[in-house]
Amino acid sequence: MMINIIKKNPLISIMRNIPLEHTLDYAQAVYNGGIKAFEVAFNSEHAAKQIAMLRNHFGDSAIIGAGTTITLERVQLALDAGAQFLLTPSTNIKVLEYAQKNNIPLLPGVMTPTDVDICCSYGFKTLKLFPASSQPSSYIASLKGPFDDTEYVAVGGVSADNLNTFYENGFIGAGIGSNLIPQKLLASHDWEGATQHIQHIVKNSKW
Repeated sequence: MMINIIKKNPLISIMRNIPLEHTLDYAQAVYNGGIKAFEVAFNSEHAAKQIAMLRNHFGDSAIIGAGTTITLERVQLALDAGAQFLLTPSTNIKVLEYAQKNNIPLLPGVMTPTDVDICCSYGFKTLKLFPASSQPSSYIASLKGPFDDTEYVAVGGVSADNLNTFYENGFIGAGIGSNLIPQKLLASHDWEGATQHIQHIVKNSKW
């Protein structure tokens, strides 16, 4: 399930601490720029409400996930709000079990071979390497040695400047958070400028 989501949407916009009143402006700028997958981080103040807003606004034209779902309480709140997939920063057994049992698309966070092995044991083989930017370029190639049927999405330290490096290193997708839109554009609420910036990223992405 998750592999199909990433293949269709290799770039994910990570929304963390976006002011509630700017939720739709921000997301629409990203969408207009060509990115149609969103992760709303659940350690943001209005995460559940923002997920519901995005689902209502975009309907089936975008896909909305919930990130930082590190407890079953957050998982349930996210699903109740309409989240279509879940992401975690770590290998959380309770979340893995719940997602497996309920057939929920999940992108679990991994760092070590042990993390990968645990996720595979629950049937999850499309994984989020986090934090991706702190690892050597050959890291997922090393992981894919013993775990040759796994795939990886880069999250953590991803920017327009290094995006294609992750592609070249074998990642099938990437999540971009605070580096996605320059702060000066956000501060001035220049949503058209933000759209143009996203368009440039998408156009130059190798995915």
